[in-house]
Amino acid sequence: MSASPTRHIIHADMDAFYASVEQYDRPELRGQPVLVGGSPKARGVVAAASYESRVFGCRSAMPMKTAVRLCPHAAIVSPRFDRYREVSGQVMDIFRSVTPLVEPLSLDEAFLDVTQRVQSGSSPQNVGQWIKNQVREKTGLTISCGVAATKSVAKIASDMDKPDGLTVVAPGTERAFLAPLSVRDLWGVGPKTAERLTKAGVTTIGELAERPLPWLIERFGVRGEWFHRLAVGDDDRAIETSRETKSISSETTFAEDVGDLDALAEPAKEQARSVARRLQRAELRARTVQIKLRLSDFTTFTRQRTLPTPTNEAAIIENVALALLGEQVGNGRRFRLIGVGASNLLHQEAFGQLSLFDGPAPDEPTTHGPPTDSTDPGPNQALEPTSSGQPTASDQGTTAPSQRPASSTAPPSPKRRSRPTAPVAKKTVRQTARSKDLANTVSAMREKFGDDAVHWRQGKGPPT
Repeated sequence: MSASPTRHIIHADMDAFYASVEQYDRPELRGQPVLVGGSPKARGVVAAASYESRVFGCRSAMPMKTAVRLCPHAAIVSPRFDRYREVSGQVMDIFRSVTPLVEPLSLDEAFLDVTQRVQSGSSPQNVGQWIKNQVREKTGLTISCGVAATKSVAKIASDMDKPDGLTVVAPGTERAFLAPLSVRDLWGVGPKTAERLTKAGVTTIGELAERPLPWLIERFGVRGEWFHRLAVGDDDRAIETSRETKSISSETTFAEDVGDLDALAEPAKEQARSVARRLQRAELRARTVQIKLRLSDFTTFTRQRTLPTPTNEAAIIENVALALLGEQVGNGRRFRLIGVGASNLLHQEAFGQLSLFDGPAPDEPTTHGPPTDSTDPGPNQALEPTSSGQPTASDQGTTAPSQRPASSTAPPSPKRRSRPTAPVAKKTVRQTARSKDLANTVSAMREKFGDDAVHWRQGKGPPT
């Protein structure tokens, strides 16, 4: 049995993408510090910082107010996502002219599996250089590429010589390449995890690789095994050319902390309507509705409820969100952020196959606790949408690499009872009956309790 051929993965990452686009389109900004993002007067956040501004300590995900204090003479530019998507489309077309195995991570970066190109006679370095040349020729912008046998090493390599860099890690040299680097460079290790490792005497990836696997698992659980594999250059994840949407959400950060229920309810309603519109466009229905709240002291938590019937109706999502919100407001609490989301998603097609007599799913446990180890992009987010068009920070829930096992896969779809396939006509009648029952229930709830006071209680009906 022959061994699998060595893979050749490229991680291609545009340099200061949003800021570079603005500098390209506006020659007067070239060579000047540029900050793309929200207003510093409204808790804006930096979506992109040009390399000229980084000299002063500015960086993406930093509060705009802080960035302006570090670099008062920087030009502040509002993001133009339509323009960024246009340029991103050109870049992705270049990637796909090299290989069909492209995994976009956001508008400005992607993984490419170029193994077949290399097997056909091209060197990995030449493939990376060709991509760089084409991007500069077609867009006027620069891109940095890392080439390696694994996704995690390629991603680290792409950041080694920015901007306009090209770093190739030869197969078999991954461990030596990684050893001297900081543990913070390892995919999935955030500030809190790095702090714990430092306290244990682990500051480099090489030192992490030397630690026994049981030691890591004892301290980090399943992530410990993931960290160990990455530290020794072991990452067999394949390129995912398509990604299934796992959740849809929308968030709002207030200019000033808010404690009044009415003031919190208004943005929650709009967020619920926005989530419903996006579910409908994607032909999805959600079984779970959740809210996200951040207190004035930055404590962040979520509350969620699983519905008896999947939905993409704005009224239902809104009512559930308001009920959850009402349970959290009071006792002097003041909030700086509120968000509404939908998860546990089903495609319309799958929903049509569910029986009318399916009982309600049990409530999923709620999540409570401080922010995760990943960087909090801050308020008034203006971070980049993903390749699927969903924003990555405030509008789209994602799973952090640090939370995935090495062979991460999409979570299984909701479990359903097996049953004989019903005739098409009968299925249509069932769907219609269920929709009418649901609409009548919501209508009755609204009539009795009003829009803001409707409470959804799974399997229990509204409170008496």
